[in-house]
Amino acid sequence: MFPQIFNGTLREHYVLLFGMAGGIAAVVGFVAAWIGAQFGARRAARMAAEDALARGGLGVDVHHRSLSVLGLSALLACGARKDTGRSDSGFASLQQRGETAMGVNQYTSQHVFESLPDGGRVVLQRKERDPGGEATIRAHMRTIAADFSRGDFALPGFVHATSEVPGTAAMKRLRGDITYSAQDLPRGGEVIISSKNPEAIAAIHEFLAFQRMDHRAGMH
Repeated sequence: MFPQIFNGTLREHYVLLFGMAGGIAAVVGFVAAWIGAQFGARRAARMAAEDALARGGLGVDVHHRSLSVLGLSALLACGARKDTGRSDSGFASLQQRGETAMGVNQYTSQHVFESLPDGGRVVLQRKERDPGGEATIRAHMRTIAADFSRGDFALPGFVHATSEVPGTAAMKRLRGDITYSAQDLPRGGEVIISSKNPEAIAAIHEFLAFQRMDHRAGMH
């Protein structure tokens, strides 16, 4: 009535049952291991992708920062070039006005604005031998010595394109305490400015310092 498998002793039945249970356990273990491996691989792949993305994002961020720094540097350099261009243009204009006021080319002449304990001196000389230019400079020095003695600083105001050159307000007010003497020099001339008044000397030094800076000249 029952299949042949159900016939036999109780011991044979137990052996059969334990054998089937062991087989089922092996299959279940294999399936579980396969599923675990699949999930583990996917998790590892996801973590690797996230790590790569993070590294790539950092690289992009660093790249963007580098580009930003380079861009800022380029803008600053461009601004510096523009400022330099404006400065050179302004100096060229000053040189042109100087030639108009003094009668000689400023690029082929040399200025000196030297501060001294009792005042200072203004020097202008041709860089190369030039009898005509030298005579023009000496006449100019006599003219400004006379003008400055009267408190007239219109000529330096014109050259520097300003209504009042630094130091000249006090030099006008204290003109009775200041002497101006024009002297001839090889290839040009000078005006020696002197005073015994400390306030006047300070004003003279301020005047010379401004001239030195604007003309890009030396102290001696």
